[in-house]
Amino acid sequence: MEFGFTTAAYVVAAVLFILSLGGLSGQESAKRAVWYGIAGMALAVFATLIGPGSGLWLLSVLLIAAGGIIGYMVAMRVQMTEMPQLVAAMHSLVGLAAVFVGFIAHFEIGNVAAALAAGESTKDMGTFAQLIAKKDAVEINILRVELFLGIFIGAITFTGSVIAYGKLAGKVTSAATKLPGGHALNAAAAVVSVIALIWYFTTGGFLPLAIMTLAALFIGYHLIMGIGGADMPVVVSMLNSYSGWAAAAIGFSLGNDLLIVVGALVGSSGAILSYIMCKAMNRHFVSVILGGFGGSTGPAMEVEGEQIAIEADGVAASLEDADSVIIIPGYGMAVAQAQQNVAELTRRLRAKGKEVRFAIHPVAGRLPGHMNVLLAEAKVPYDIVMEMDEINEDFPETDVAIVIGSNDIVNPAAQEDPNSPIAGMPVLECWKAKQVFVSKRGQGTGYSGIENPLFFKENTRMFYGDAKASLDKLLTMID
Repeated sequence: MEFGFTTAAYVVAAVLFILSLGGLSGQESAKRAVWYGIAGMALAVFATLIGPGSGLWLLSVLLIAAGGIIGYMVAMRVQMTEMPQLVAAMHSLVGLAAVFVGFIAHFEIGNVAAALAAGESTKDMGTFAQLIAKKDAVEINILRVELFLGIFIGAITFTGSVIAYGKLAGKVTSAATKLPGGHALNAAAAVVSVIALIWYFTTGGFLPLAIMTLAALFIGYHLIMGIGGADMPVVVSMLNSYSGWAAAAIGFSLGNDLLIVVGALVGSSGAILSYIMCKAMNRHFVSVILGGFGGSTGPAMEVEGEQIAIEADGVAASLEDADSVIIIPGYGMAVAQAQQNVAELTRRLRAKGKEVRFAIHPVAGRLPGHMNVLLAEAKVPYDIVMEMDEINEDFPETDVAIVIGSNDIVNPAAQEDPNSPIAGMPVLECWKAKQVFVSKRGQGTGYSGIENPLFFKENTRMFYGDAKASLDKLLTMID
């Protein structure tokens, strides 16, 4: 009866997770989708706690409560600008969990084998041990392959996510960095892992498992270190996919159908999102998976000219004369928490009868959908928030383009410089507008370290300063 309830609860939870993923595709349904996910997870945890083999339910409840409290405290402290780092950190925990579960499964197989060889009963060894004891030799070998893959994917996810967190938080250089030997080192580590798999499959010993774990930890580290900061949004999405497959591998090791389903959902949706983002950035999907992009192939083109500054009154005068305005938000807007100011500027300009729209690049910010969330939070009408493909051809007929904290997604070097790290990436062609104002803290190259020729063009003026403070000044001049 308990098993029947658990199975039914898992099916309902899986349906709720699918509805949650589907609802996240639209702004209006996103909030409801989050509640579907919360309800599904609550049901899954409850069913697991009261299901078969849940003798340590009190300890589980205490651990869940402790984790929930820690998670709540962390989430309340994290700013919206720090969400990419938080996501990367959560991915690392999923990967680490996969590694721990894999090792536990390995030791359980050994304990069960020793007990059976000694003629002892496995009845008091726990549900997982009893499950192992029922398997024949072929099934045990399949379980070994499952736990091996779980540890392999989990280890890559763990170190890769830690490095991604470091790059996003500015604790690790955002430049693409590889050790001498480059991809050959990754290939060698992969070969070592395959040899370790064969060794482990034939002997079941701990040493090949440990060697593979070290190799996988290195692969995760070196893969993400080899990807530049400009491509970190895709990296976050890719690691999301890895964490899903790691969770699915845990599900196979534990014999938990819901964990397999949820892991597959996360893994496949993350892979699909990564593929879509790669198309948007004109990158090869396989190259992303192998950490093979993010570095230039030669010297970058030299940028000539100078950056010309403008004050708030000059920007205000141009906006008063303009009929059409396109605003391009970026990570700098998020850092300055200027979305409310941007929304107020939009309302005032639209009240004057001006056409105001937003141009959103698929990888704006450091997390997919980052800018959409910020604008929705500021209650910017969703019908004036346009994707790159919808609005790019309108720039030549636009009077004013305002860039707020963006760099790579408006960089002409993507089209003009074949040696640029972002060469071939589709960008918002804002330089084709009659006037371009760039809100930027200073003259530096920013997070990705790539120089932007846009800042030196004749029709571009630099509106220096913190985005929020700059917009505050601008708003005092626009009734």
